[in-house]
Amino acid sequence: MNPPPREPDRTAEKETTRLEAFSDGVFAIAITLLVLDLKVPKPAELGDRSLWSVLRDQWPAFLAYFTSFATILVMWVNHHVLFGRIRRSDQMFLFLNGFLLLFVAFVPFPTALLAQYLRETDRRPGDAHTAAAVYAGTYVILAIAFNLLWHHAARGRRLLAHDLPEARIREITRQYAPGIPVYGVAVALAFVSVPASFGLCLLLALFFAFTGAMPRFFERGTGSPGG
Repeated sequence: MNPPPREPDRTAEKETTRLEAFSDGVFAIAITLLVLDLKVPKPAELGDRSLWSVLRDQWPAFLAYFTSFATILVMWVNHHVLFGRIRRSDQMFLFLNGFLLLFVAFVPFPTALLAQYLRETDRRPGDAHTAAAVYAGTYVILAIAFNLLWHHAARGRRLLAHDLPEARIREITRQYAPGIPVYGVAVALAFVSVPASFGLCLLLALFFAFTGAMPRFFERGTGSPGG
């Protein structure tokens, strides 16, 4: 006779599901707030200019929106995949997840800041460098938060699925590791070249999307949570 399911496991799974649902809500709010920095020009504000020229002048806002949207999307996908490997939670894990969400919700601010000061690289270069550093620095903290969340869950396999192979655990750890130093390079670049710093952040979002996060997302959807 097969043993009955253990009650603690079922309870832990419910807690994890609730935590993921809460996190999804924060990601959704953050990614939606990004669009608020895109302004619709009113006819009375155009003057002698065409609508196209006014929209063209908003290119920093559109570029910052695209980059931050892509980055938050990749973070959400990674968070989604991460919880596919995790079966339990504890108090520290809840706080670490909250630390991550704190800065996910913060992303619209540095996005709006950078969009504003990308227009001022000639007139106020020091302020533009500061805005780029704040933007890239936010992603450094997010990378730290993701690593802390994963390492806490994976240490001693305390919160992971029992059937998750050790090789997969090591692979996930390696995937998360480059984020901190590479975004750190983007912070350093911010004080040298604002476009280079911002461009590196954009390239990182695209890199993580197409080389790491998206394949794992679809892998989870095929019903192989163990890797």
